[in-house]
Amino acid sequence: MTSRPRDPGLQPERTRLAWRRTTLSCTVAALLAVRQALRGGAGPVALGAVALSTAAWLGFLLLAHRRVLGLGSARPAPLPARGAMAATASVIALAVFAAAMIF
Repeated sequence: MTSRPRDPGLQPERTRLAWRRTTLSCTVAALLAVRQALRGGAGPVALGAVALSTAAWLGFLLLAHRRVLGLGSARPAPLPARGAMAATASVIALAVFAAAMIF
């Protein structure tokens, strides 16, 4: 049985688009946190939440950019568990900081 080269088809493109959509969603969440902080009076807690939201957003942006670049090859490597955990932690952190801005 001969092994034929893998034809990834459109899977890398779909994955790349999913990373782009998630990055856009995180960007919107971070911008809304900044907007909420500025409208509600920028106290120390609000500024801290904005700073943490910005750090989580930048971390996710860096990770997503690396992953999108990695998907450009014919045989993209799977996402390491460490990268998946970092992406999950960034998204959860953004959600927590956004919830903290509301209360």
